[in-house]
Amino acid sequence: MADRTSRPARTETATFAAGCFWGVEEAFRSLDGVVDTRVGYTGGQTESPTYEEVCTGRTGHAEAVRVVYDPGVISYDDLLAAFWKSHDPTTPNRQGPDVGAQYRSAIFVHSDAQRQVAEASREKRQSRLDRPIVTEIVEAGPFYEAEDYHQQYLAKRGLNVCH
Repeated sequence: MADRTSRPARTETATFAAGCFWGVEEAFRSLDGVVDTRVGYTGGQTESPTYEEVCTGRTGHAEAVRVVYDPGVISYDDLLAAFWKSHDPTTPNRQGPDVGAQYRSAIFVHSDAQRQVAEASREKRQSRLDRPIVTEIVEAGPFYEAEDYHQQYLAKRGLNVCH
């Protein structure tokens, strides 16, 4: 990951949900061109939710990762490739042992251009799978950062995978 003290002149933002945000964040943090990652909650109706509230499944939010990246180094399409690789997009509201709508697969797009690339990427990925992809592609809304202890959770513990 790029040195966070020297941001490139131009960055873009991408937001993904693919199960527990700890492992998903780590998958993106390791990519060249990723300037910053933050885990949090998005896609629901509760304002400023806590982790405990999101875990109930009643907020409508997904655990998600906001990725700030340098498009001169890594493309949005490359980020999507990492997203598809990081989880099983054919399991509704579940990734491994984690079950609930907060663990759904979703791409939260920040522009029409991102939507077009995400839809094409989903179609390409679907052509390689036997089961239907359940990944939502929706407009990015408010992103509520998770509590500090969740940020870079695996890296702080010297781990690179959750399960």
